[in-house]
Parts: sequence; C-alpha cells; structure tokens
Amino acid sequence: MSFIDLVKERHSVRSFDEKKVEKEKLNLILEAGRLAPTAANLQPQRILVIESDEAVAKLKDCTIYSFNAPMALIVCADKNEAWKRKYDEKTHTDIDGSIVATHMMLQAAELGLGTTWVGHFDPEAVMKVFNIPANLVPVCIFPLGYPSADSKPHPNHEKRKSLSETVFYNKF
Repeated sequence: MSFIDLVKERHSVRSFDEKKVEKEKLNLILEAGRLAPTAANLQPQRILVIESDEAVAKLKDCTIYSFNAPMALIVCADKNEAWKRKYDEKTHTDIDGSIVATHMMLQAAELGLGTTWVGHFDPEAVMKVFNIPANLVPVCIFPLGYPSADSKPHPNHEKRKSLSETVFYNKF
C-alpha cells in the first residue's frame, strides 16, 4: 500500500477487539516512534506502555475515552530535554511528542491495528495514577489494538477541506 493510501484509509478506531497486540507489532510501533524526527534530534519522547489489565483499568480514571482497547500508549516528552526556541523560549514537548505519536499511529495502521488520538484527558490524574515524573509532559494517549468487527470511520472522516482552502503560496 502506498503511503498516501495508508493515510487515506487510517481512521480513529473507537471500538476494539479483545485480541492482544503481539509483542513484535508493539515493538515495530515503538521503533517507529524512536526513529521519528524531533527538534535538534534531542529525542525527548518517553512512551509509557499500558498493557496490564490493572493499568488499563486505571486509565479510565484519567479519561472517558479508552474505548475498551486492550492496551494504550501514553506519549510524553521531557521538558528538560526538549529543544527550546531562542526567540520566545517555547519548549517543543508538544510538537516532538506529536511527531513521535503520529509515526507510531501510522505504523500501527500499516500493521492492521487501530488507534485514536486522545487529547481529552486529565494530565494531573495521568501523572499521579501512572507515577509520571514532573519533568515529563503527557502529550496524548493512544488506545491501541485490533479494530472490532463493527469498527468504522466516523462520518466526518471523509470531510476534508480542499488544498485551495488550506495551502497558500508566498502570502495569505
């Protein structure tokens, strides 16, 4: 499958099968995140794999959007290691974490697995429940697993703005 076809077909999965993700597939997903570009190649990402039944249950204390996935990844970035833009001191934890997460999301899709980007979570609860150090910023949560038989894209999935609405050349 071409990359553009993969991107077109990937969708947020909100209904998962109970089947566990094989370790080999999880390792490929994590490797895609490891290889993702980050600002100045500082690699501040820290990925917490939530795979035990107990840990998955705890995730429900942090977000209502776990979609009963058999596992999840919590993508964090170390604010002490992330690159800072000199002009305004913006720390790139959110940007680097997002790039890493996107690489993992696309690798999961290529492997026939489903994910959805969960940004609606209580970061303080995530940090407390999973003992995340204060220097790590939770960027997103990825429920991860095999899509259920009735999983389908949200009706808004096909609604995309045209390039002429989102791309401009030389000036706005």
